[in-house]
Formats: sequence, C-alpha cells, structure tokens
Amino acid sequence: MKILVPVKRVVDYNVKVRVKADASGVDIANVKMSMNPFDEIAVEEAVRLKEAGVATEVIAVSCGVAQCQETLRTAMAIGADRGILVQTDEELQPLAVAKLLKSLVDKEGPQLVILGKQAIDDDANQTGQMLAALLNLPQATFASKVAIADGKATVTREIDGGLETLSMSLPAIVTTDLRLNEPRYATLPNIMKAKKKPLETVTPADLGVDVAPRLKTLKVEEPPKRSAGVKVADVAELVAKLKNEAKVI
Repeated sequence: MKILVPVKRVVDYNVKVRVKADASGVDIANVKMSMNPFDEIAVEEAVRLKEAGVATEVIAVSCGVAQCQETLRTAMAIGADRGILVQTDEELQPLAVAKLLKSLVDKEGPQLVILGKQAIDDDANQTGQMLAALLNLPQATFASKVAIADGKATVTREIDGGLETLSMSLPAIVTTDLRLNEPRYATLPNIMKAKKKPLETVTPADLGVDVAPRLKTLKVEEPPKRSAGVKVADVAELVAKLKNEAKVI
C-alpha cells in the first residue's frame, strides 16, 4: 500500500509572529520556518503504518517555494521514502493545494492520503475536505486513531460530544488531530540518509493546475490588547458587572 502525506512549511510554532507595517500580511523575513505540527503527526502515522507492514511506501509532498525542500527532507528524515515538491512562488490557497494534490494522487495512485487537519498559519482546515470532494473519496477528519485492515480504514475521530468511529473503504483521505501520536525526533543518521533520498520537483503547469488566488487579503492586524482584570467583592457585584458592563447576561 502506498501512502501520500502532504506537508506544509509554516512559521515555527515557537515564533511570535509580527504583522507587516503595511498590514498586508505576516512578516516572515528572517523567521524560523518548520513543518506544520499537524503534518508532522501525519508523517509519523504513515511511517508507523509502514513499520507495521501495512504500507510499502510513504511519499511526502509539499507545495510552495524552493525552501519547502527542507520540509520534505525533514519528512524523509522521519521515515518518508521520497519527496515531491510542487514548486511555485504564487500564494497557495486551500483549493489550489487540493487541486495540486488531486493531480498527484491521480498520478501516484496511493491507497491512503494522510494530512494535518489544519495549518497553524492560516488555520483554514479545508484542504483535506476539498481533496476528498475533488477525488470523490471517503474521508475521516480529526483522527485520533487509525487502523488499516482488509482493505478498510477504521478511524476514531474527535467530535464535540466525544469520539466517533468510522469504517471506510480504501482509497481514502484522513486528517490528523493532536492526539493521534507523538512524532519522533529525526536522528542525525536519518537526517544524513534523507539527503540521499529522491526528491522530485514539478510545477503547477506540469500538473495542469491553475493556482491563481481566488481570495484577496484586504488587511491583517494583530488582536487588540486585553485589558486588565478586576477583582470583585462578592457574587452580587460580579453579576452586576456581567449584566451592566460586559452585557453578557
């Protein structure tokens, strides 16, 4: 079984982002970039399935600028067998990424696509669902447990009321949640080995996909500073403030 794992290059989760002076977006100049944490979980899950003998090959895919090669090398250091970079300097929105991934799925024919439920930069939570719709394949989002057997995927997913378990025929799309696994650290020997693994570069034009943005960002601004809290003497004063000042009751 072949597994395709899309990975995204984002601003590292430890970095405090700054908005550009012209409010056109987030300043990523000289900022540490890394793999989207949810995608890291997806790579780990795919590698575990391979180690368990369920999968035979894990392919990491990234869409974006040339520096995304670093993200793919990280995925290969974790255990992916090869990488594919769809290189473009265009701003990629979820629908464009889903179309690029559809072309790659049509070309590679994986039985399972595992990707993070969302990216921590735009928090869109759309690509997995759009990909499933474009391919007309079953999907399970927010997965906290994945089991593959007899040509089917059994996925436990997190919902508002608790947990829901789905059974899907393969091929299928799965998006990962935080509790699915704990990604391993890439060891130095594996980082060195990853440098020798095959990495193919294609363009959106090679795949026949138009990635022109459909949405325009008008303005990006930081959230307002939170005002300091106040202490109240008793419940009556709390209720009065909630009613008269906060106007929430």
